[in-house]
Amino acid sequence: MKFAICNETYQGWSLDDTCRQVADTGYEGLEIAPFTLNEDPRDISEKDAEKAGQSVREHGLEVVGLHWLFVKPSWLHLTTDDPLLRKDTLAFGQHLARICSAMEGAVMVWGSPKQRDLQEDWEYEDASARAAEILHGVAEVAHKGGVTIAMEPLGRAETNYLNTAEETVRLIRKVDHPAFRLHLDVKAMSDEEKEIPTIIRESQADLAHFHANDPNLRGPGFGEVEFAPIAETLHEVGYDGFVSVEVFDYSPDPETIARESLSYLKKKFAQA
Repeated sequence: MKFAICNETYQGWSLDDTCRQVADTGYEGLEIAPFTLNEDPRDISEKDAEKAGQSVREHGLEVVGLHWLFVKPSWLHLTTDDPLLRKDTLAFGQHLARICSAMEGAVMVWGSPKQRDLQEDWEYEDASARAAEILHGVAEVAHKGGVTIAMEPLGRAETNYLNTAEETVRLIRKVDHPAFRLHLDVKAMSDEEKEIPTIIRESQADLAHFHANDPNLRGPGFGEVEFAPIAETLHEVGYDGFVSVEVFDYSPDPETIARESLSYLKKKFAQA
């Protein structure tokens, strides 16, 4: 199993300093939030992205890909009934796909809960069709650049659309594109009624990427979730992609988060 960490863990750090610390800690990959490279990711050129990717590789790391895609600009929206806003959302998604490819990243994790929320007066199937249209258009560009979009189910406290892996797989079938698959996140799966190993087994055919964390917003091993069954199930289904550490509570410090998360993951996966 390959292990990575998300770069926004190192808040305020330069990309070079982040890469140096991540590599020294023992990770093999870095996952990048676009807004950490530029306050407005629309201004990131493909040349800028190439340089960032080269910097990551110079430290002996792989660029896993992008996540936290729609943090900035925050007004874009996946399920909106506004045709002009849908057009802007599609264009931005395609831009990020090109940026990810230029970095030589392979995955775009599509979470962004508030940028996909459904309004009460919208019909679910209509909103889902609008989302599928945008996502198919982004997937077309992503596929040409060797990038896979990994759609992320999120907990009910975060959004009212795509709360389970099963619901997300239905959207994957609607989009019907080889570059559009599934992302699973331990924190988010902990909100489902099914056990995490069951979710992994049921959705294994669509699984493209995996985030390791805990419902307490901290890293793997920092909370109550036991990762041994998760590691065993990922081995069982033949998942051989990255397991990326993604946290939302940045205490006590990035070095401790990175070191202890990786130590815990390596121990649990070695036992699986």
